[in-house]
Amino acid sequence: MASVTSATSPRAGELPAGLRGFREVQRLAYACAEAVAAQLRPGITERAAARMQREWLRERGVRDWFHLPFAWFGDRTAFVNFRVPLQFFPTHRELEPGMPFILDMAPIHRGYTADIGYSGCLGLNPVHDRLLADLEAHRELILREVRERRPLREIYEDVDRLMARQGYANRHRAYPFGVIAHKVDRVRQRRWSPTLFGFGTQSLKGLASDALHGHRDGWSPLWSPYTFSDHPPQPGLWAVEPHLGFRGTGAKFEEILVVTDSKDPQESAFWLDDDLPHVRRWQEEKTA
Repeated sequence: MASVTSATSPRAGELPAGLRGFREVQRLAYACAEAVAAQLRPGITERAAARMQREWLRERGVRDWFHLPFAWFGDRTAFVNFRVPLQFFPTHRELEPGMPFILDMAPIHRGYTADIGYSGCLGLNPVHDRLLADLEAHRELILREVRERRPLREIYEDVDRLMARQGYANRHRAYPFGVIAHKVDRVRQRRWSPTLFGFGTQSLKGLASDALHGHRDGWSPLWSPYTFSDHPPQPGLWAVEPHLGFRGTGAKFEEILVVTDSKDPQESAFWLDDDLPHVRRWQEEKTA
């Protein structure tokens, strides 16, 4: 897997080669999200938006996936009445003016994995704008408490409390096991990369292997509200996705958090990249 020693620090201004591949595929995924979002029009379905993501990435060399692209429109961005995993798959729901949307994809390129979530809206929607703005506090809280080596379960609960203070519902709890994050890693490149229920089989094998080793050593590759996440952050790369919901509108970001074994708090954890759409949006709002 990618090295996560104290040498993987952003202080020098340049990421080590082991992390640059992850940053490149994460940027590729966000470029896809922005390109597809710019093409969305009233009447486009979730299935069409998911297909647009797949085609855009395949044209740029992606042949394997942690999971295939998802798209959620309207109240499905807040997972309203989601009770079974099949409800996460894209539907024939059509996009309408003023409707929020989320594009979520997890491509693997040259063996490096990304898993990103992009929130947008077709036109004006003040509620959605507020949700996006309020996500910034969650990005700051998560990084701060990971650097403090707080147990993952405790950080999850603090995110919950922050959402409650903001007046929002926790919608990542709707995911299987209620996860707010999961580990990602390198994947061996193969000519044939099958999927199972929308997930790449190689990635599922890697996650299962991590779960087995973690269970033996007292940690889990899934960051959840349950006791198996009652341990400090494990060094590695984590795809983190706090997801806010308010009256049928949902918004989230998803990006990679790097956790190292450094004793220096500033080097012990950092976001893989700060040049991402949601981060740029917050910076532009502050400037304005």
